[in-house]
Order: sequence, then structure tokens, then C-alpha cells
Amino acid sequence: MSEQRNLILAIVASLVILLGFEFLWPKPDQPPVEQAQQTQTQAPGQSGDVPTPGADVPAPGAAPQAPGAAPGMTAPSSRDAALAQSNQRVRIDTPALKGSMNLVGARIDDLTLREYHVEPDESSPLIDLLSPAGSPNPYYAEFGWVAGGTGIDVPGSDTVWTTDAQTLSPGNPVTLTWQNPQGIEFQRVISINDKFMFRVEQTVTNTTDQPVTLYPYGLIARVGTPQTAGFYILHEGPLGVFNETLKEVDYDDLADDGTIEQTTTGGWIGITDKYWLTALAFDPGLETKARFAHRPASAGPSDRYQVDYLEPGMTIAAGQSASVTNNFFAGAKEVKLLDQYAEQYNIPNFDLAVDFGWFYFLTKPFFYVLNWLHGLVGNFGVAILVFTVFIKLAMFPLANKSYKAMSKMKKLQPKMKELQERFGDDRTRLNQEMMALYKREKANPVSGCLPIVVQIPVFFALYKVLFVTLEMRHAPFYGWINDLSAPDPTSIFNLFGLLPFTPPEFLMIGVLPLIMGITMFLQQKLNPAPPDPMQAKIMNMLPIVFTFLLAHFPAGLVLYWAWNNTLSIAQQWIIMRRAGAA
Repeated sequence: MSEQRNLILAIVASLVILLGFEFLWPKPDQPPVEQAQQTQTQAPGQSGDVPTPGADVPAPGAAPQAPGAAPGMTAPSSRDAALAQSNQRVRIDTPALKGSMNLVGARIDDLTLREYHVEPDESSPLIDLLSPAGSPNPYYAEFGWVAGGTGIDVPGSDTVWTTDAQTLSPGNPVTLTWQNPQGIEFQRVISINDKFMFRVEQTVTNTTDQPVTLYPYGLIARVGTPQTAGFYILHEGPLGVFNETLKEVDYDDLADDGTIEQTTTGGWIGITDKYWLTALAFDPGLETKARFAHRPASAGPSDRYQVDYLEPGMTIAAGQSASVTNNFFAGAKEVKLLDQYAEQYNIPNFDLAVDFGWFYFLTKPFFYVLNWLHGLVGNFGVAILVFTVFIKLAMFPLANKSYKAMSKMKKLQPKMKELQERFGDDRTRLNQEMMALYKREKANPVSGCLPIVVQIPVFFALYKVLFVTLEMRHAPFYGWINDLSAPDPTSIFNLFGLLPFTPPEFLMIGVLPLIMGITMFLQQKLNPAPPDPMQAKIMNMLPIVFTFLLAHFPAGLVLYWAWNNTLSIAQQWIIMRRAGAA
């Protein structure tokens, strides 16, 4: 009975990983070609149409006005063509970003990340984050005011602003101004730091003889459903922190729901990709209405997604001014930077933009330890090897106890085999004799499974670190491993590149997975074999199954598993040798 329990625990532990892989396997997504065809056939003037922020907010006399649609233009065939059509722009130039802001609508709609490439090869294109209306995939941020039903003209997406500078850079803010027909002056001062944070200060000066009520808003609009990684453990899409609670909304769920509204004091809202983020931070002292919104493709050539906020109305007396300041993040999800911004700009739980998952209490500390080790050794692969040693040292007492128990079980195998020969036809009697033997020899067959059970959360926490943190993206090891966050690119089925063909994905069994499978096989041989021949065959198949399984996991995770197996073999062999087990 105890042997069966032991085997069941081992198989359950394996199945947890196997079933977990099923959840990690990519879901079907829209083909990139079909998606590009959709977005490239947008009608003139519709590429930037998005739902109005706060259109349902009560206002005196009438419903608040819309921020306006994008100015009409012929849909270009590329991002560069769209930028060429809008020549009234302020250049954005920082060490981390380059791009421009459109003076028509004052939209921040052209950003490229200077430090990140599409592929590990630094000659590959840089990452384009934001794109203007009229491009294949518009993605931009906009700020403004919604009038409180008094017939006041407010700046919209077709408003042409004047500027006092041609370049926005750290330490050199840009001031935009516009005056409406009633004589009310709108001023917007936009500044940026040396990384990814914009500061937008909006001021309204009421030069009329009547009070004016305006509602400040901010929005991020994205046209076309982006292609996502499609992994269940990774959120990509709209998200936000409201009243210090994270809310994530998938693109398909938002398409079903249409609009999701939130009321919060403080927090932020944004749209995240795997490694990149755009986010609007709310004023921490104001109760803000925020929402996720979607417009279906039936209302235009492509689905449109928007996150926005509407802050409380500000009544500006005649001859007076009022200001509001908000922050806008657009860039890479660097963990330490997000933590810094959370404190510096009072943005609660900003680090949750990185999907650390259920094992947050392990995942984030693991990241910081690995990042610290990387600073010492200069290579994330070597950091993983050193980190594995730390994990083994932390689990040394538990593993020691477990391996001693397995050594005792292995020494008992001749006696167990003798009991099988004597009572093989009487399963009840055999189990009774086995239990008596364990009790007499003070052996515990279950304790051998404890290291496996304990290692599962460590495995998944490390997997999350390798999979979701930007710092691991394109991180090289040595030799053929130039990206620890991607699978081993080699395959035994083309002799590791010697034969001139690329095997199908399920046959991409590289060097690291093979090393992992061999170490798993050797470790298994040190354990006591199951008494049942069928069970023994099943256990002998596990190294092969795991070799194929982990071949599609990040190379850094396979490196961890193989090195962990190697250390376990050394520890177990020493303990069993001292215990006298064969």
C-alpha cells in the first residue's frame, strides 16, 4: 500500500507539470497576415475613432462632448507613410525613446524603444511601441477636457496646437497652447524623464464672464486586436489597479462585455504586451471614473480597444485658471524601474504590470536574486547555475532526509522482492507484510517524494521569471544559447544543424533538453525501483517524456532543471554510499 502511495505521489507530481504544460501551450490566435489585411483596409478618417471617455458622466445641461475623431486622411500602407502625412509634429528624443507627438490633436502617437530590438541580433529593427492614426495598427495616448454641457468648445483630435519648442527631451518640456472661439485658453505642458515617464500638466484659463465646468480625461486607444503570445499564465491586454486591487481584462472578454467601468481613488490603467506597457496614472487624491472599452469591427474596419479615465469636474470661475497633472508611462516593463516609479510618482502596485502570477511571493524575490547575481557574474545563465546552488542549500536538510529514506528503501529491496515471491498472489497479505517491514526497519516510502513536491512551486516561479521578465529577454548564455527566455534552438534530428533542414517544432530536441533527460534518467536509477514491472516501465518512460516536454520550455529553465538534477545526483550518491545502499 505504501509503495503504491509513493508511486501515486510521484506520478501526481509529474502530472501537475504535464497538465501545467497543456495550459501553457499557445492558444490559437488570429493569423498575422489576416490581421494586417484587416487593419490596412481602414476607411479614411476612421482609424482613430474610439469611444468617448466618460460619455455617461452626468453634466449640467447636456451630455459631455466627445474628444473628437481622428482627422480625415487617406489610410497609408505603412507606419512611415502615416507619419509622413502628419508633418506638424514635435520630436521626442530621450536616451530610451525616440519618436514624435502630433500637434493635430496633441496625441503622443509615435514612439520607438531605442534599447530593444525585435530579435537578439542588434542589427534587427527596434521595437515600435506607438503608431499614429492611419497606420496599420494605430496605438496612441490622448489627453483633454470634456465640457460640462455649457456649449464650450474644447480641444479635440482635430485641434491644431501651437508649440514653443520643436523637441521634447529630458529637462526640455514643451508647452502647447490653443484658444477656443469663446476666448478660453488651454495650455498643456508636457515633460519627459530619461526613461519612459511623461508628465502632462493641463491648465485652463477662463477669460469669459461666466464660470466653466470641465472634466479632465486621458485615454489610450489601440486599433486592431494585437497578436498575443496566447499563454494562459501570461496576461496581455487591458489592465489596471483600482483601489489597490489589480484587474486584468482579456481582449476577447472585453469584446464580449463592451465596456467595463471602475471607480477608484488613486491607481492606474493601461494596456500591456508581454514586455511593453502603456499606462495612465490617476491623481491619488481624486475619485476617478475609469473604464475599459471596446468597439467591434462591425462598427469599423477593425476592433478598437480603449482604456480611459474621467476625473471630477472642475468649475473655473470667470477670470480664473485651474490645472490638473497626470503621468503617462510608455515603454519597457523593467521591474526595478516600475518599482522606482511606484514610489516616485505614487502609483500603487505599479509592479503588477509584470505578470508575476500566483507565486508572486516567490517569483519577484527570485527575480531580484537572479538580477543581483547577474550583476556579480555578468551572465544570466551563470546566475541561474549559482541560484540553483542557493536553492539546493536551502532545501538541503529536507533533501538529505529524503535521500536517506530512499537509501533505506533501496537496501530493503531484496527483502521486498522476497515478500513478493512469497505473497504475490495475496495482495492484502503482501501489503500487510510490507507495512510491517517498513515499521520494523523504520523506513518511510513517502518521504522520497517530498523534494519533488517542494520543487514544483520553485519550478513554476522560476519559469515565470524567465518567461515574463523583460530582463531575461534575449539574455545569452554561452555557445548556441543566445536567448535564455526561448527554447534551445538546436535539434538532434538534424544533427544539431549539420543537416540542411529544419525539423518540425515537436522534434526540436536540443542539447540542453537531452542533457536534462540524461540527468533525470541517472537520478532515477539511484532511486529504489517500483516492485511492479509495469510501474517500473512507466517510471522509466518519464525521462523521455520530460525531454520532449521541456524541449519547448525556455532554455534557462531547462538549464536550471539539468543542473539541479546533477547536484541532486551528487548529493544522493554520497548519502547512499555512506548508507551502504548499492
